[in-house]
Amino acid sequence: MFEALSSKLNGVFDRLRRRGALTEADVSEALREIRIALLEADVALPVVKDLIAKVRERAVGQEVIRSVSPAQQVVKIVHDAIVEALGGGEGDTGERGLDLNAPAPVPVLMVGLQGSGKTTTSGKIALRLKSRERKKVLLASLDVQRPAAQLQLQQLAERAGVASLPIIPGQTPLEIAARAMDVGRRELYDVVILDTAGRLAIDEALMAEVAAVKATTKPHETLLVVDAMTGQDAVNTARAFQEKVGVSGIVMTRIDGDARGGAALSMRAVTGAPIKLLGAGEKLDALEDFHPDRIAGRILGMGDIVSLVERAAETIDRDEAEKLAARMQKGQFTLEDYASQLKQIGKMGSLSGILGMLPGMGKLKAQLENANLDTTVLKRQAAIISSMTPKERRQPDIIKASRKRRIAAGSGTSVQEVNRLLKNFDDMSAMMKRMNKLGQKGLMRGGLSALLPGAGGRRPF
Repeated sequence: MFEALSSKLNGVFDRLRRRGALTEADVSEALREIRIALLEADVALPVVKDLIAKVRERAVGQEVIRSVSPAQQVVKIVHDAIVEALGGGEGDTGERGLDLNAPAPVPVLMVGLQGSGKTTTSGKIALRLKSRERKKVLLASLDVQRPAAQLQLQQLAERAGVASLPIIPGQTPLEIAARAMDVGRRELYDVVILDTAGRLAIDEALMAEVAAVKATTKPHETLLVVDAMTGQDAVNTARAFQEKVGVSGIVMTRIDGDARGGAALSMRAVTGAPIKLLGAGEKLDALEDFHPDRIAGRILGMGDIVSLVERAAETIDRDEAEKLAARMQKGQFTLEDYASQLKQIGKMGSLSGILGMLPGMGKLKAQLENANLDTTVLKRQAAIISSMTPKERRQPDIIKASRKRRIAAGSGTSVQEVNRLLKNFDDMSAMMKRMNKLGQKGLMRGGLSALLPGAGGRRPF
């Protein structure tokens, strides 16, 4: 979502770094370019003015201009200002996600416009609470406006492995809400998620219905779901709901799209409500906590290693990883192991998304996206391996011309692509054998040169 803004800001910082010592004129020129980049990213004008004023106040001073690395000082100042705009910085308690510190069943009210992803987000939150916090969750659809909305939530509940309130045709949203809370109390649910109806636009009927449900259920959390792709319209929607209903937090969906990112930077400052969760896809597990400092790091190309490690811990099968490590140490790495690694990477998300969390990988990420690597190479390699017999996966040496033609035909690829996969696998296997042969001491003496093809018995220089 922040790629265009990140690219422009890093272009500004690259020019600052090339200048070495900075004058006040250099800083002022950089701030003008940052202001333009923020406006083009659809950040609200009052937020841009406030952010630039804070940066100018801190950056235009002798301490920055005379520092050893003035450009880096400016980057840090911009980083801190973005964190503050996103709701972090001083006064930030560091607590993220939903606040469920209330007597059970805790009512969570989901509000927003139609098409914002409210129902899907309700299912995502239910799965998150069930799997991460071991909560007993009840999903209830109050949407009697949209055809099949209640059935959609029921299906999402089944996929998430949580309960959904039985559908009784003809009930009003208030009656459904009251019944959901009653069931929640009687059957000892920890959380009851109430998915309200949306409208194509904000109107009095929508606000009146949401306000009535809120007055009846007294939710501990009122979450507004907004689509990041709608830009400033998302900010206007959040402002209207905050003024007329009151929300305790915001969930931004479709952050994996090509939105310009301004809505996220504007939301906290304009509404006063914190962004609590981010939806990054249609899968039920595609939901993450919102961390201002981490988002600021992504915007400025500093990466987000913490989130990457958390995602890896959640998705990678530890036992399988340990077995693979043991096999690699013995030099027993096969194409089946390689396919398993491709599967693990797929669980973590796209390669471009993973690279976006690594510091300084912005340019490489753009190159990978231009090459369409995520959707072609990995999927094709997995298809090629799937077209092999178990014996071929364990003994790639037996794959000759006729077998290659069969594998290519079965996977919808070419013989050249099969050859490329086998060549990459051979190189990887050879490197692992050298690692096993050298051992830890040998690697420390020889460094990376000892692993290169043809190193053989050569002594490292």
